[in-house]
Amino acid sequence: MMKLLVINCGSSSIKFEIFEGKDCRLVAGGLLEKIGSSDARLRQKRWHDDGTFTVTETLEAVADHARGFEMIGTVNAQNRIIDSESDLFGIGHRVVHGGEQFQEPTLITGEVVEAIRQLIPLAPLHNPANLLGIEVLRNSFPKVSQVAVFDTMFHQTLPAHAYLYALPYDLYETHQVRRYGFHGTSHQYVAREAATFLGRNVSETNLITLHLGNGASAAAIKNGQSVDTSMGLTPLEGLVMGSRCGDIDPALHFYLLRKTGMTPEDLEKLLNSQSGLKGLCGLNDMREILEQGEQGNERARLAVDLFCYRIKKYIGAYWAVLGRVDALVFTGGIGENAPVIRETILSGLEHLGLVVDPERNRNVRGNIAEIQPVGAKDVSPVLIIKTNEEKEIARQTLRVIEKAGR
Repeated sequence: MMKLLVINCGSSSIKFEIFEGKDCRLVAGGLLEKIGSSDARLRQKRWHDDGTFTVTETLEAVADHARGFEMIGTVNAQNRIIDSESDLFGIGHRVVHGGEQFQEPTLITGEVVEAIRQLIPLAPLHNPANLLGIEVLRNSFPKVSQVAVFDTMFHQTLPAHAYLYALPYDLYETHQVRRYGFHGTSHQYVAREAATFLGRNVSETNLITLHLGNGASAAAIKNGQSVDTSMGLTPLEGLVMGSRCGDIDPALHFYLLRKTGMTPEDLEKLLNSQSGLKGLCGLNDMREILEQGEQGNERARLAVDLFCYRIKKYIGAYWAVLGRVDALVFTGGIGENAPVIRETILSGLEHLGLVVDPERNRNVRGNIAEIQPVGAKDVSPVLIIKTNEEKEIARQTLRVIEKAGR
């Protein structure tokens, strides 16, 4: 049976999942972390027909990504999921930034690789690692069709009044300065799942989707298409995140440079990796922050309040943009697993028809659930949907390869 390999290559990690068949059934997956160190860890799962799975862990020195992919193959040597190149129907790669060039998933060619390379200035923390995974696997599996699926792709339907900044227009024309948005694969996946759950055609469904994790973003989806999103030119704009500041006064940059003597590189690091929840209370894991807040840590409570308040503002803004909202969707690690965050965000939004049933909110089960009161009138559906970006990449990879007649 044909197999699809999905790769999400980070600067020091490789996340992979293997799907089987046209329904993209997950059969294996894993995460290799701390590439470049002497104690890199590979954790793998293999699913069995009865729904159970086997977990294996391996610690080993891994010098680089090429060795990382070799390690993944070596660990599987005794019981291979992929025996040879002929087992693979295709490989799907997550690529963070596709600029304006890529508005849909794309078969990878030499020209596509070069175009992704040219986009590195727009995503210097992500595209180089994504590109590395592509280059290694093109060398390892030269006969297998490979597809790039871009985080920015879903948001290419934003109208100009939503994606342009009020800057000199030639900066957009010459340097591609505009809002691109990210987490597109997740927003697209949960939008389709929400429409199916609601018994609606996705092309006739309006949603506000909240992808809340260490990185966080909101999207306004009108008739199945993204019409606004919180992240911008980079993933730094928008909501408060684990270590990213989100929306701030642009003049703050100049003020800090003058007052502190920081270099631009120092400031970029501050805003991306030392701010957000971490900057406010010293922690970026929401589970720890909530625990500290329960123990009386005022800064932790402040971080939670600020995080939720910013999201509440975006819900109001996107409700105004959409006019009619068929459902509000929570997803991502925090969105799926933090009842108190969901309740805090929605508190005070009853006038929009957003009401939470505390018991349903605390006892979410399965891949999709509702948390509004059962049978209540004039109440909007509030859905918790487990995102599955890898499965969405697999689906899109399958469609692209089949369409190309490969």
